[in-house]
Amino acid sequence: MKDNARILALRNKHKEEIKVMVIAEDHHQRTAFSDTVRNCGFTLVGCMSRVQLQKNEKLVGSAIDIWLIDSEYDESLVAATAASKSVAVLIGFSQAPYLNEARQYAKWQRKLKRKLAQMLALPILVDAPVQRSGGRDADWHYVVFLGASMGGPSAIKEFLDNLSPTLPVCLLLAHHFNKAMIGTLPRILNRHNDWHCQIITSSQRLQAGQCLIAPIDKQIVCDSTGRVILLEQDWAGEYKPAIGQILKNTSDVYGSELINIIFSGMGNDGSQYLHLIQDNNSQLWVQDPSLSACPSQPQAIIDSGYCDFVGSPADLAKKLTDYIGERATTSLP
Repeated sequence: MKDNARILALRNKHKEEIKVMVIAEDHHQRTAFSDTVRNCGFTLVGCMSRVQLQKNEKLVGSAIDIWLIDSEYDESLVAATAASKSVAVLIGFSQAPYLNEARQYAKWQRKLKRKLAQMLALPILVDAPVQRSGGRDADWHYVVFLGASMGGPSAIKEFLDNLSPTLPVCLLLAHHFNKAMIGTLPRILNRHNDWHCQIITSSQRLQAGQCLIAPIDKQIVCDSTGRVILLEQDWAGEYKPAIGQILKNTSDVYGSELINIIFSGMGNDGSQYLHLIQDNNSQLWVQDPSLSACPSQPQAIIDSGYCDFVGSPADLAKKLTDYIGERATTSLP
């Protein structure tokens, strides 16, 4: 909940003048919120549980700009936020990893800072992209997420045939496919090119020159270190694997280091969270519907207004190659 007029006024304040109140029931969660608020340069008015707030009469009616609430939003909190004449109240957050889980904690903190930065139009709050340590994942700089359905195998095969596996990218593919036939997909895609395609059967790391294929019967999630984690639970909803769900996860994690490409397919899976893709500065491209065996899926992306590029599979491969080259040039000192 937020007051847009007050947010405009808040943007003119110095960061240290922005007052934040944190209400959370878990002690570790309060520590993570406190650390993030101070890291942003804001003034932390208080960090406590709902019961502690009720007992603290000094804070009743105090001016507070932003409330971060990870607790039941009951009548007492509704009254407290109203009395404070707050600009924004953010409710409900994922559990913060422990500080010794440095990369996961940094990702959680970066997501919260991104939310505050977007709300206040203060991009300086957002850290630079996470720096991966050396090792198996050090040879890639971008994640390319491919989504496809009916008519997808031939399109993706053409895309891979025109894309060099020496590029600093790793590929993650979600394809609506017959469960009994999913095992044939790597053989179809690997033929006559040097890409290594395989179905994800255990948690592993993204690697350059490799195309990992999401399973149909189990969910996956990615983290900022390049791990693809296999979960012991089914995909929710009609589509399996859920392109929209993976697209949201990868965009939240990799931000501007992510390029999403939607190929031929039926339906609109993948179009559910497109405003978040734009907020995270992730690229979104599609196969030309007129060149797709089934045009509805790429057309749904185009109709959303968030699509950055449209082309044939070969055009998309060239666009990706050129895009990476341009980014490498602009990043030179």
